[in-house]
Amino acid sequence: MLSAGEGNGGTSPNGAGRVLSLIRDGEAVTRADLARRTGLARSTVAQRVEALLAHDLVYEAGGSASTGGRPPTVLAFNRSAGVVLVADLGATHSRLAVSDLSGTPLAERAYDSDIARDPEAALAWVNDRFQELLAEIEREAEDVRGIGLGVPAPVAFSRGEPVAPPMMPGWDGFSIPDWFAKHYDAPVLVDNDVNIMALGEHWMHWRDTDHLLFVKLGTGIGCGIVTDRRIHRGAQGAAGDIGHVRLAGHDVVCRCGNIGCLEAVAGGRALAAQLARGGLDAKTSRDVVRLVKLGEPQAIAAVRDAGRSLGEVLAECINFFNPGAIVIGGDIAEAHQHLLAGVREIAFGRSLPMATRDLRMGCSQLGDRAGVLGAAIMVVEHVLAPETVDRVIATEMAGAGRKRQPTA
Repeated sequence: MLSAGEGNGGTSPNGAGRVLSLIRDGEAVTRADLARRTGLARSTVAQRVEALLAHDLVYEAGGSASTGGRPPTVLAFNRSAGVVLVADLGATHSRLAVSDLSGTPLAERAYDSDIARDPEAALAWVNDRFQELLAEIEREAEDVRGIGLGVPAPVAFSRGEPVAPPMMPGWDGFSIPDWFAKHYDAPVLVDNDVNIMALGEHWMHWRDTDHLLFVKLGTGIGCGIVTDRRIHRGAQGAAGDIGHVRLAGHDVVCRCGNIGCLEAVAGGRALAAQLARGGLDAKTSRDVVRLVKLGEPQAIAAVRDAGRSLGEVLAECINFFNPGAIVIGGDIAEAHQHLLAGVREIAFGRSLPMATRDLRMGCSQLGDRAGVLGAAIMVVEHVLAPETVDRVIATEMAGAGRKRQPTA
């Protein structure tokens, strides 16, 4: 029988999980290729492959070109072996999806929502939407291999708990994985909403860039940091909270209690309030964008000023972090022409020439889908990581062995 490790039930560099990674990436898709690539004996490769076939993670897709004799069987990753549930929960609206094991959405919906609700009620609403999406594609809870959520707050990633969330009263220290464990037998990953957006945007469009900043300019303002192609979360999950960097010359009180925060000056809520005071019909960040698209001069000026304020903070980030790209997303980014003009004016003017020499800057290409795509990638990469696959196979084999033991 196959061992996920080297005979000890643990993981190994060339366990079944590693074999799956080679098949997924297209680096080795026949048993002979796998033997050459890993250096394992063909009999050991056959055991690894049989374990993956038994778990429906791969399938035999047919024969490849042969130089003589029977053509070798091609192995392919089975993206339909399960599904992942993902949700990007924002302050006032959310997007949920069910994706296959390649991260491709099979069903996806956007909703108006209120993150300030009690966590039990909010997560019950999320789960009801998950059940509707599962029913739409005719899958069951038993098909769920993982769950991923993004929330507008710092997150203790290892525990899946929001930490002192300013927009989410009652959520501090609430275990989101424990709540979902009552409904699904699957791992649950929780991260800050801007981090999953950064992951989605990087994975889909910027994989050639090692260091990237993704700025979400919506109701609030946050920044996802990609360094060495990985999300940087910081010691307490609060990395990238640029919305609470203080701007000189502003005395407006922020919802965090401090004075002059970037979010209180340039966030969507602040811009909507500013326009409302000027007699315009604006309550949310989306109203601000609507007015910009209608050509309203006050809205255009407000968004351009917001871009300049954001540019002040990004200039410091550029000098400190030296990113290869800055991507701006969120509702306000839909007014990209005016927003980027303001950002570029200040950010490039106040940054060191060396730091901006090859810097690329633009708006999100995924729009409000970046979060669910990033959450799906986050979960899929965890569920299909070699060590995770090896551990699952070893655990199931151990359980099967115990069942075969004769009772006294």
